[in-house]
Amino acid sequence: MKIIARTFTIAISILFCTGCVFTQDIDIGRIELPALETNDYIIEYQGYISSYNILTKTPEWVAYELTKEETYGDAVRDNKFFSQDDRVLLPQPDDYDYRGSGWTRGHLAPAADFRWSDDAMWETFHFTNCCPQDEDLNNGMWNTLEKKCRTWARKFGKVYIVTGPINEENRYGTIGDSHVVVPDAFFKAIMAERNGEWHSIAFIMQNRAGNGNLQRCAMTVDELEDIIGLDLFCALGDIEESTAEKEYSLNFWKL
Repeated sequence: MKIIARTFTIAISILFCTGCVFTQDIDIGRIELPALETNDYIIEYQGYISSYNILTKTPEWVAYELTKEETYGDAVRDNKFFSQDDRVLLPQPDDYDYRGSGWTRGHLAPAADFRWSDDAMWETFHFTNCCPQDEDLNNGMWNTLEKKCRTWARKFGKVYIVTGPINEENRYGTIGDSHVVVPDAFFKAIMAERNGEWHSIAFIMQNRAGNGNLQRCAMTVDELEDIIGLDLFCALGDIEESTAEKEYSLNFWKL
């Protein structure tokens, strides 16, 4: 695990838990990574990357590749619990911020996507991968979408996933002494390749029950990017990215 302080140059600082600072080049070839444009902190775990915001005390986004093989495994979430990542020398929420708040501890990179490694699954239970989430959403439509992502990974061999909160209106305020921002909504964008062609789809769900079905929440990645202000899947070639992100097919994704 490493932390990367993002800058606008290719050179970056990597801050390890020891407090030592080094310089290394950004790996800009990973399809799942959005364009690195802000000064948030990138935390690289075994199975996913979190862009952590020290002001909201939540990720800006998490991104990872999910392969067919990774959807299987023996790791289970029993007896696992959320905690601060003590290796990350950044302000983080704690369990008391969530207790009695009315909001559940919502994974962005879901534990069930990391059955391939008990250690990797444990790393999804850090508050650097957590947002306050409506319990009905967490257990309902959001869970349905996460299961769909695993189905797509098995069907296409792998998928690339970016997930994050949307905080534009801050209609639910904050929780706890850490002032953890409660998202207005959540987004998820998925990219897959089949027979040499790239396909994508995106979703936004409000942070409440009653989002309807997946079809109602679906949109193009271009539409999502306009809302969240991020350039997703930027490591794709310009032509492939433009073609894949401008439309989506419910038939392709079997929705």
